[in-house]
Amino acid sequence: MMTISIAKKKKPQSLIVDIFIWFFLIGFAIIILAPLAFMFTASLMPSSDVMRLPYPWIPKSFYWQNFWQAIRGNDGSFIYIRNIINSVIVAVSITLSTVFLAALTGYGLAKFPFKGRNVVFLLIMTTMMIPFEAIMIPLYLIVTNFGWQDSYIGLIVPFLTNAFGVFLMRQYLITFPDEVIDAARIDGASEFSIFWRIIIPNSMPAIATLAILTFRSQWDNLLWPLLVVQSEEMKTIPLYIIKFSTEKYTNEGAMMAVAVIASLPMFVLFFTLSKYFLSGSSLFSSRKG
Repeated sequence: MMTISIAKKKKPQSLIVDIFIWFFLIGFAIIILAPLAFMFTASLMPSSDVMRLPYPWIPKSFYWQNFWQAIRGNDGSFIYIRNIINSVIVAVSITLSTVFLAALTGYGLAKFPFKGRNVVFLLIMTTMMIPFEAIMIPLYLIVTNFGWQDSYIGLIVPFLTNAFGVFLMRQYLITFPDEVIDAARIDGASEFSIFWRIIIPNSMPAIATLAILTFRSQWDNLLWPLLVVQSEEMKTIPLYIIKFSTEKYTNEGAMMAVAVIASLPMFVLFFTLSKYFLSGSSLFSSRKG
């Protein structure tokens, strides 16, 4: 007996809806990507072309002098290199500590039943409701009393972990199979060995998501370094961008070159972890707990 499968054709209404959705998504993507395209193209143009109307989206030639001026600075001190190193040290240190401590805390709250566990989790979540501006002055006074001003310690210690990271890891790990953990315990594995060799490798989507979000927030952090840092040598990239953009002899192409250089680590990090990040977003949206 021969069976013939006939492909169902889409209804006209469904096709119209799909076309509308595609046009909406493409238009929204263009709106989001237009500033980035402007930043990259303007960094390769002289200042006279950047300010020209209508804006020439395709550079006539690559004007690499913008990047040289961005790196050396208007005063020729090359302080931007030191500021980049500062931002890398601060952002990487906070990201590593946040991922480790949030994963450890989330694992404990998800897999260790103890009295008051829900209360502890609720108290941690309550801190998410407090805006940073409300605790900024107390944090600054603490840092000042400890003598941590104008240092890496003062920039890093107040952000070693955060409530959102605990929430993300706890929600991800709450449905992790208990049988796997029990089998490891029967085989004689210690609790930390279970955490390091089983939980961490199997939590890469959540870890990648948390790492990208944490690194981005610290890479773009302006307010806290503005309070803590006084010397030019300890400034981070956002502070350098402000200083560079307000100086008298700065041109627009060099400003865009500074922004491009500052954006490169985020692009590299995202595309390196994009596979885990996207799978983590889809998995996290389907988890309950």
